[in-house]
Amino acid sequence: MSITLRERDLTGFFQVPFEVYPADSPYVSPMLADLQRYLDPALNPLMRDGGGQLTYFTAYRDHRPIGRLVVHTHPASNARHGTRRCQFGFFDCADDVEAARALFDAAEAFARDQGCDELAGSFNLTAMQQSGVLTGGFDETPYTDMIWGPAYLPDLLRDCGLGPTFPMSTFEFEVGPGTADSLLGDRQRAILDGDGWTWAPIDRRHFKARFEEARQCLNDGFADNPMFVPLSPAEFDFQAGEMMWFIDPRIACLVRYKGEPAGVIICIPDLNPFQKATRGRIGLMTLVHFLKARLRRRRAVIIFYSVKQALHGRGVNGAMLHRVIKALYAGGYRRCGVTWVSDQNQASLRQMEKLGARRLHRLHLFRKALA
Repeated sequence: MSITLRERDLTGFFQVPFEVYPADSPYVSPMLADLQRYLDPALNPLMRDGGGQLTYFTAYRDHRPIGRLVVHTHPASNARHGTRRCQFGFFDCADDVEAARALFDAAEAFARDQGCDELAGSFNLTAMQQSGVLTGGFDETPYTDMIWGPAYLPDLLRDCGLGPTFPMSTFEFEVGPGTADSLLGDRQRAILDGDGWTWAPIDRRHFKARFEEARQCLNDGFADNPMFVPLSPAEFDFQAGEMMWFIDPRIACLVRYKGEPAGVIICIPDLNPFQKATRGRIGLMTLVHFLKARLRRRRAVIIFYSVKQALHGRGVNGAMLHRVIKALYAGGYRRCGVTWVSDQNQASLRQMEKLGARRLHRLHLFRKALA
């Protein structure tokens, strides 16, 4: 039977990975409620406030959902970087070329209708969220905010005329008693010893204020990074606001210099075991799964770290990581993941070397120029 496409079919869209990936695969679904709000233009500030356009497609064969794809525009990104790019994301599919081509034909038609001259992804939904297509490390278990896909997905993308670009990696390091000390030098010790530097907890009581400071550090520190677009308060809250309910204040870190926010590390417990157990749905057993995951947590993940540009080269990042890793070890965590780092980011790659981190996954963006 031939492939049929349905547009804005959330039920089938959500079901695709459960239909096409084995139950014991490393894939972890986002929660259905989160997916629903990401894809709702009336709720997502990227579309609601930023003028972006979004739709999504589900591919069916024999009435079975076997492929999915989101496609959207990000006007602020195109204006900032001088592109006319349309972005795709949430690409999951059976090993079925016909289904993949149907999805990307629809995406290209959407992109052309929006006046775009290239299609690139995967972005779920921006460069500050999940990015990339897995091209190596297929057997490795992902942490929260890491993408997983089977080994045939890059081949499907090539069959659809998309080519790899912008290589990235995720990392994992052991949280041992000596890991934190590997980052210490004279500059880091000077920061840890005070002299204008103060540390602020990121807890529920101060969450809103601390996360606004975190946003300022992120926007300033990442300003020159490829593909970065400063996040508005509404976008940052939309993407990160729910962390308030599961953040561990011992392992998140915000530092001020002379009273002003200087740097931040957002590190959280790895939620993937909980989400894997729930299969992305809230039900009668959700609280039980959450409590089990909380009692057994030994893995954490650094979602991002950023230091304001005026303080680059002062050892701030090493000092923050030192504090976070010591807190991780004291809190019983034994492994920590780091979300994607591009091959262009030599400073972060050197930090990974100091930590003795191993590469967990290899990822690329995939791109196609549209005639």
